[in-house]
Amino acid sequence: ENREDMLNSKSNRLTEALEEANKLFSGVSCAREAALDAQFLVLASNLGKEKANELHSEMTAFDSLAFAEDLLTFMGINRIEVEENDGDPEGILGGYLPSNAWHKLGEETEKYFRRAPSFHYMLGSFKSDPPVPRQRIERQRKAAGGEAKRAMPAQLKKMEESHQEATEKEVERILGLLQTHFKNDPDTPISFFDLVIDPNSFARTVENIFHVSFIIRDGLARLKLDDDKLPIIEPSKDDEGKKDDYSAGARNQVVISLSHQEWK
Repeated sequence: ENREDMLNSKSNRLTEALEEANKLFSGVSCAREAALDAQFLVLASNLGKEKANELHSEMTAFDSLAFAEDLLTFMGINRIEVEENDGDPEGILGGYLPSNAWHKLGEETEKYFRRAPSFHYMLGSFKSDPPVPRQRIERQRKAAGGEAKRAMPAQLKKMEESHQEATEKEVERILGLLQTHFKNDPDTPISFFDLVIDPNSFARTVENIFHVSFIIRDGLARLKLDDDKLPIIEPSKDDEGKKDDYSAGARNQVVISLSHQEWK
């Protein structure tokens, strides 16, 4: 709205607006306010550019003729009077330069062109090898009947198989320990937490609970609560493990919450 007033060379309205915007920017907290500040910055920049274009520096322009005249005077030109030629209305003055005129100019300008010698190789620069061409990798085309079945890398298959085998072996080992302990002392209940908790490793404790869950799932062992409402575990008998194959009505899934502090 105050464009003409701000463009006036004697007005400080643009400077005052910028100072006020700097004060207001310290309280910016929303995206919309920041967008308005950016919009104001664009407007102020355009006004400043127009205001700068209207300024007159009043600097003296380079006059090539005056420069040439001063250069000739420095070199010591000798003027001789010549008669004005009828065919030359401008009446150009003639003259001659002394024999050392250009030498004198060279000595004067030499000090302005002193610079360190440029670095160069005695036997040329190093020989660069051509870039190695990149091998073109062709993309596999999709099957016409639908998306092709993605093949799993062999290394990943091997890793999964080894991890599965390790889990099965660990489950069998824990089941063997459980059955051996129960055979040696069938009257003493085995505490579930005493079986799975590793006093030196929280991660190992979680792995033990994970492995025991397979034994419970397959019906090879069962959990019960003792008189103190604490879980105890005992291996299942052969007839109990086969009985209805632990039908869905007889099985219950339990989620155990065990924090690091509780494990300590």
